[in-house]
Amino acid sequence: MENLTALSYKLRKDTIDIIRAGKAGHIGGDMSVMETLVTLYFKQMNISPDNMDDADRDRFVMSKGHSVESLYAVLAEKGFFTLKEVLEKFSQFGSPFIGHPNNKLPGIEMNSGSLGHGLPVCVGMALAGKMDKAPYRVYTVMGDGELAEGSVWEGAMAAGHFKLDNLCAVVDRNRLQISGGTEEVMSQDDVHERFQGFGWNVIDVKNGNYIEELDAAFEEAKTVKGKPTVLVANTVKGDGWPVMEHKAGWHHHVPNDEEYTQIINDLETRREAAL
Repeated sequence: MENLTALSYKLRKDTIDIIRAGKAGHIGGDMSVMETLVTLYFKQMNISPDNMDDADRDRFVMSKGHSVESLYAVLAEKGFFTLKEVLEKFSQFGSPFIGHPNNKLPGIEMNSGSLGHGLPVCVGMALAGKMDKAPYRVYTVMGDGELAEGSVWEGAMAAGHFKLDNLCAVVDRNRLQISGGTEEVMSQDDVHERFQGFGWNVIDVKNGNYIEELDAAFEEAKTVKGKPTVLVANTVKGDGWPVMEHKAGWHHHVPNDEEYTQIINDLETRREAAL
């Protein structure tokens, strides 16, 4: 298999093809979270089509479920279903490949997308693992705009209280949401201090679009005992093509033919450079 940085650019193309096929999608957040998903599914998590029914498999919940297109691309690459299926069925009437994660599909643990729900559900999964003395770990990815939801902090409080060191959350800290910058919409700095106040171990990932840094942070999280860990992954919304980077307008945007050609050419250049 090609190296994971190159793979992340290939999967960006697949993601954009999914969005174009379905004529809808949250492209900016798909791009910012891609390295996190690639690191988890191809380096960190004990999960595959062969063990998805194993009680000891690791669990993952995409709490920022509007970025489902990137998750579909990763799951297809992993072999849970085919990219052809996604391209043919995404966002079609009656299709299970809808615009948020759907647990009728293999490899998806829960329906998500109602922001603020992923972390509390993962707290329950992690607590069950502790009660069963099971070896699995639980992971979730949240958007930074999502942190305005009160249920996030109820879940964070419970995770700290129950010392869930088998739980690892990621905040996709791209500092943009649908209506603008996070600090203008609902200020949240310092995210680190807030999670620490709820009893969490916090790891700052300075470049959340850098697989080696993410991988090291996930490895560090596994060594922490007695408290859950959150990775604050500082990412770039729209990462992969300069014109859509750091642009709130690309939160939900379908590239036209000219934009598509430019994006794909740029992604291929970056993929080749990473090989």
